[in-house]
Amino acid sequence: MSSTPYDGVRAARPADSPDAPNRVSYELPAHLRSWELPPEWAWGSEGVFMEYRHYQEIRDALGRSLSLVSAPDPAHVGWLAREARYLAHRNHPAIPTTYHYWAPHSQSKRGPGYLRRWISSETIGGRVRRTGPEEIPAVMRMIRAVGSTLAYLHDSGQTHGGMSPEVVWASPSGRFWVLGWQWAMLRQEVPDGLLPDRRWTPMPPEWKDAGWQPSLASDQWQLAATCFLALTGEMPPSSEAPPIRLMRPECPQALAHILDQALVPDPTLRHRSVSSMLRALERVSGTRSMFVSAPAIPSALSEEGRLRWAVGDDYEILGFLGKGTFGSVWRARDLSLEREVALKMLHPAVAEDERAVARFRREARLAAMLAHPAIIPIYDWDARGEVTWYTMELAEGGSVAELVARAGPRPFEEVAPQVEAILDALNAAHTNGIVHRDLKPENVLIDRYRRWRITDFGIAKGEDEQAGATGTPAFAAPEQLLGEAQGPAVDCFGVAAIIYYVLAGMPPFDARDTQALLAQQLGARYDESVLPPPLQPFIKRGLSPDPTQRFSDAGTMKEAWREVVEEMEREARRGDTWWGRVLG
Repeated sequence: MSSTPYDGVRAARPADSPDAPNRVSYELPAHLRSWELPPEWAWGSEGVFMEYRHYQEIRDALGRSLSLVSAPDPAHVGWLAREARYLAHRNHPAIPTTYHYWAPHSQSKRGPGYLRRWISSETIGGRVRRTGPEEIPAVMRMIRAVGSTLAYLHDSGQTHGGMSPEVVWASPSGRFWVLGWQWAMLRQEVPDGLLPDRRWTPMPPEWKDAGWQPSLASDQWQLAATCFLALTGEMPPSSEAPPIRLMRPECPQALAHILDQALVPDPTLRHRSVSSMLRALERVSGTRSMFVSAPAIPSALSEEGRLRWAVGDDYEILGFLGKGTFGSVWRARDLSLEREVALKMLHPAVAEDERAVARFRREARLAAMLAHPAIIPIYDWDARGEVTWYTMELAEGGSVAELVARAGPRPFEEVAPQVEAILDALNAAHTNGIVHRDLKPENVLIDRYRRWRITDFGIAKGEDEQAGATGTPAFAAPEQLLGEAQGPAVDCFGVAAIIYYVLAGMPPFDARDTQALLAQQLGARYDESVLPPPLQPFIKRGLSPDPTQRFSDAGTMKEAWREVVEEMEREARRGDTWWGRVLG
């Protein structure tokens, strides 16, 4: 049996279909079998047939994997040489570096062919066929990498001419490479009658009558068509492409608009250039395209503009939810997982303070550590430039404060199970030595299933950490307002104040200034007549000005709450009320 350079090498993947755009070869092609490599060089384990080209892996004397680019048809030797010369003068991160050209001559044992970097990756077209449409952030990175390559060419009046999902290669690390350079030659340098394969190359509408006539506008259309396939799994029709959001509703509106404009049939109505197309993308996302210069984040941008700039690759900002002293909260769509989330951002001025950023990160870490059904889960934390944020589950029902403002005081039977869940969550925090210290109706959110859930651990601390004046005055315990030592009892005070607020429709203590508020708290001056009698002792203990007279922690408070609920059930049954009938 005759041996081949591949004896003993196991195929990494099955052979492709004979009519596939890029066919893997595991045997040395016929046109290379007479070649002799330099000493200490060796043939690699595979090659790839592309349109009128073959890429063969070889290993040089330094152990590097290189790609030998050759032309299987001897008639294309001159075309290949012009391609090698063209690429030798190109310098762009998405264009593989050309190292050497082996010219054919009478004494040569190899050639013609040129050497460039070997790319261990697959084409966008191949990956979509294998795994389905790409994630939106990956498509945005591809637009930047490939678009900047085209902008680089267009700056010198040159075109690619064969842009397609089969010439854009994506590595596992997320890097993109552009191949198919045989079509970037001047039209007269390409052998007569040859043009990109229509089965794999998107054909711009203007080529229908004029034939293959590469232009700056046709490159732009082909780039957008490649993105269309990456997003939808289908190539757009040459006549008139459907709106991208019709095919992929999760696509951000701004991105869809940019691509839809690039795909219009009339070249004069597309973006003025690929560079302007990239700049339009930059206005709605955060990462700058290569070779399109601009400052990091323009200072004139609004807070929303800064946020969109920073997170645009990963999140689409859908709307404003609210703001506080240190940050703002936004409704956003996670473009990778295609789900809506809440995104909390530090105010830019606050983000300049390293201590504030550290506290913000600590807030996210604490909430992420306390995995509990009644605590809003944290998904991610990140920072880019001057913008710092984290994402969390979106509580679509708003906050308890909004519920009371919208619907008024709530009945006890509605509140009872929610309070128990909140106390159970706080018990998990207290068991781990964490005190929330800022419990208030705005920090208890309501999810789509109407469950109450705690958020905003921004000023949470361990029980042994130094105290200071903290909390929101109307719901903060006296020791918080005085800056004294603070333990789990401050959270118990906050829960008692929230229960009072939800049942009565107003906070237990209300004054125009902190001193007057503190005087009310220390004198325990609140109207308990608005509460059911079985609940009054519980609230009195929870709002005690002396922390040693309160519940010691959330676990103790939860047990006492259960006793209140049982007493309310007995009262309701004795009175044959609606509340009693519900409880059975």
